[in-house]
Amino acid sequence: MNGTKTGRGRRIVLWRHGQTAWNLERRFQGSTDIELTEAGRSQARRAARLLAALGPDAIIASDLQRASTTASELAVLTRLDVTHDAALRETYAGSWQGLTHEEILARYGEQYTAWKRGEPVRRGGGELETEVADRAAPVVLNHADKLPENGTLVVVSHGGTIRTTIGRLLGLDAHHWEGLGGLSNCCWSVLGEGARGWRLLEHNAGTLPEPVLGDDD
Repeated sequence: MNGTKTGRGRRIVLWRHGQTAWNLERRFQGSTDIELTEAGRSQARRAARLLAALGPDAIIASDLQRASTTASELAVLTRLDVTHDAALRETYAGSWQGLTHEEILARYGEQYTAWKRGEPVRRGGGELETEVADRAAPVVLNHADKLPENGTLVVVSHGGTIRTTIGRLLGLDAHHWEGLGGLSNCCWSVLGEGARGWRLLEHNAGTLPEPVLGDDD
């Protein structure tokens, strides 16, 4: 895997954006460009103070404003530039976008159930999860490959895109990606470089990663 070509000890922090009004309404956002609420901005500022303590070497972000605004809070503290990339956007979900969870179940119940079973489904006629991973994971790996030994990359993106990217980087079959629980607003997951590739060190965290003591013994 690309992440193991050079020095060991690199980390990838995958950070979900702060709260939006559509999050509160349980409305499927997808690639719709929705801004943060004031609470979402506060979440981003709080999380940025914690993540800045990791001393990140680079920040990349989706170009949708809920992610780019979240990333900007960390950029201010670290004085790093943010590289924006449309490949890190949330899954395009066609006719599902803008609908509430209840509306999706009412109108697309069979499609929703098939997706939850792990079948490859173009939700609302949009992207497959594997297609999201195809565009997002290479961008993350390309930037991770540029890190110094023991360096840290922060990726500011969206819940679905983060889940598919983690699944791809861990080498999991796409059928099992749903087994990775969702991320709360402004929480993050951490991948660390191991002898056999990337390992999931933290998931849906809101505090700084702690060393794992006694792993595998």
